[in-house]
Amino acid sequence: MRKVLASASDAIGCTPLVRLDRITSSLALDGTILAKLDYLNPGGSKKDRVARGIIDEAERLGTLRPGQPVVELTSGNTGTGLAIVCGVKGHPFIAVMSRGNSRERARMMSALGAEVVLVDQLPESIPGQVSGGDLALVDAKAREIELTRGAFRADQFTRDGNWIAHFEGTGTELWEQTDGQLDGFVDFVGSGGTYAGVTKKLKAVKPETKCFVVEPEGAAVLAGQSLIRPEHPIQGGGYSMEHLVYLRDMPVDGYIQVTGDQARQGARLLASKEGIFGGFSSGANLMAAISLLRGEMKGKTIAMIVCDSGLKYLSTDLWAEV
Repeated sequence: MRKVLASASDAIGCTPLVRLDRITSSLALDGTILAKLDYLNPGGSKKDRVARGIIDEAERLGTLRPGQPVVELTSGNTGTGLAIVCGVKGHPFIAVMSRGNSRERARMMSALGAEVVLVDQLPESIPGQVSGGDLALVDAKAREIELTRGAFRADQFTRDGNWIAHFEGTGTELWEQTDGQLDGFVDFVGSGGTYAGVTKKLKAVKPETKCFVVEPEGAAVLAGQSLIRPEHPIQGGGYSMEHLVYLRDMPVDGYIQVTGDQARQGARLLASKEGIFGGFSSGANLMAAISLLRGEMKGKTIAMIVCDSGLKYLSTDLWAEV
């Protein structure tokens, strides 16, 4: 039991790890899936870790001055984490987000004190499906704000605080919570920070641990496949960016592709079978783990992250209308 904490920022991390036995037994799978419930972080996602890691590192290095504004592009999760951390530490925060992301995310960031700047999608883009081209527009706007307002760019795609938060936090927690009895890890990749940090940690303590990159089917550029369908509903990743900084020289034991429909199915399985209310990427991670237990990882123990809360997708087609 944690003692009384000084702030919500101090409540980030140390999330529970849960066996998904009801799912594995219902599907007659041989093996174990462990879900790390990072949607229970204060901002409702694993990106709270990244936000705190980046801001703490910048303050330590002196690249972020007291009271200096912070700006970052976000699909909503990193922005929510930054709104919390910046609010606690006294930094104004500007979140720049595509209109293709769910409305709940923008409203949550605004409620937490962030200034939210929404960027229109490309004319050919589909609402609710943010492409790499859409993200480029958001990046351009964030760069403009960085220059015109003298803001610190949190830049979750390059700052070391991202992967270090998952090396020292997520990866270490997984190892300790399983007493080292862990054979594999799957991660739906956005910035690549979670995959890099967890993989570095797990392979440092147990080199034979197998780590897998999960991507949307039709946009699996990290696997070396051609970009066929850049638009997909799995928000927060799968941006068709083949040169991610955190994945340089990073070992990958395999690549798994998941469709949008499979991600929906996975999220709904988590909710109905396990009482875990996660979003699209959580569903993608689950379906990747299931495919491994049906194949090369049969009989093994695989960890996955429940990346964010299903509450962030109530306006999407992830959940049925009532």
